[in-house]
Amino acid sequence: MNFELLDLDAAQAGHEKCDVLLMLLSSTFKAGRNPLSNLISKALKAGDLADKPGSLLDIYRPAGLSCARLVLVQVADGKPGNVRKGVSAAMALVKSAKPKQVTLCFDQTPDSQTLHVALSTLAEASYVYATTLSKAEVRTISLVKVGVPSSTDLAASFGQTVATVRGIELAKEWANRPANHATPSHLAHAAQALAKSPRIKCTVMGLKEVEKLGMGAFLAVAKGSAEPLKFIELHYKGAAKNQPPVVLVGKGITFDSGGISIKPAAEMDEMKYDMCGAASVLGVFKALAELQPNINVVGLIPACENLPSSRAVKPGDVVTSMSGQTIEILNTDAEGRLVLCDALTYAERFKPQAVLDIATLTGACVIALGGVRSGFFSSDPALSAAMAKASESSQDLCWPMPLDDDYAEGLKTKYADVANVAGRPGGAITAAKFLQRFTSKYPWGHLDIAGSAWKSGAAKGATGRPVGLLLHYVMSLQVSAA
Repeated sequence: MNFELLDLDAAQAGHEKCDVLLMLLSSTFKAGRNPLSNLISKALKAGDLADKPGSLLDIYRPAGLSCARLVLVQVADGKPGNVRKGVSAAMALVKSAKPKQVTLCFDQTPDSQTLHVALSTLAEASYVYATTLSKAEVRTISLVKVGVPSSTDLAASFGQTVATVRGIELAKEWANRPANHATPSHLAHAAQALAKSPRIKCTVMGLKEVEKLGMGAFLAVAKGSAEPLKFIELHYKGAAKNQPPVVLVGKGITFDSGGISIKPAAEMDEMKYDMCGAASVLGVFKALAELQPNINVVGLIPACENLPSSRAVKPGDVVTSMSGQTIEILNTDAEGRLVLCDALTYAERFKPQAVLDIATLTGACVIALGGVRSGFFSSDPALSAAMAKASESSQDLCWPMPLDDDYAEGLKTKYADVANVAGRPGGAITAAKFLQRFTSKYPWGHLDIAGSAWKSGAAKGATGRPVGLLLHYVMSLQVSAA
């Protein structure tokens, strides 16, 4: 799906030839002297379009206009939530007609955040997964023209939004694939494909290299599966070599049965989504390839399956991490933190300005925050402030969570330096406290996306989060071109 940004007022929008013209109307709409404005004014005066966000008026073959179908969309004050509600309702209305070309118009020039929300919502509403279906309904929309009264100040944010949409859709693609179509080797191939873009390089390490590095925690998780592990390292080099990179570490458990501490059968199929952190890293690099910003970014993905077998790690086993710290594995279903801790130690070699790990880590975070916000943990004030700003600007929301030292008490054990689980209370926080032990040499943040990365039930599917949040944060760190 392609996007174009155009200067279009109501008079010009009326001449746009398209299958569907979506006209977003704010409460401050002012009519001009043209057929589209006249039609809108009459509809509002007659009460045919309610003054409620998400209200629609669908008109087929409107007289005097060039579009095949006009949908007037009420967005009230034009705030992001109302724009999302309006665009989502409009797309639900027109999707069954299978339009090929859609023109999305604003009655007033939006700010960058509103533009981002509108386009992201349209893309989300038209997304179709097709990879493993023999007769899939593919997305019919091939072109979206975005009309604003003045595009002068929106070109950069438009470009970033389009790149974000494409990054989100790559993340969704890999997260939605069944585990046998998204193995660690498949993820490695996806990363290598990204390396065909300018400024991106990819290295993939296997068992021998990981053993040589001493990644005992990562190796322990991978032992139970015959599927070979992969440690994927991506580099985007857009700034000078001496510019410290941002490192993104994505949990890449391509299927999580829980290992010996096996999960209940119900909804275990959704554990294909346990690599959504890894998928989000791929999505960010997809967007970086399009945007080519002046920043250095490293992506690390420890990828493996967590399965029970005669070789699998057992509850009570003690392993030695790459950092040298020993870990008693009390629960093999707390495996994400084990693969991440070795990747976090590996990240030290890049002398990063910041490291963010992204993981579907704990059910406790789902209980705490649901699916609205991702949990964010960091003791670094500058990083926390930057992520809070990125959360708001991207509308890919996160929420600051505590890291008090007292939460680490439950991780103490007689038999190793640390246990991989504490008790049930504060489970998302104790998981973050475990990871924090491996991050003393750089500013660090942890995103628990267990509630936000996918939806269950009738709407089952990956959301592509937090690609938008990560990209907004990374883009805020651009340096001046040399």
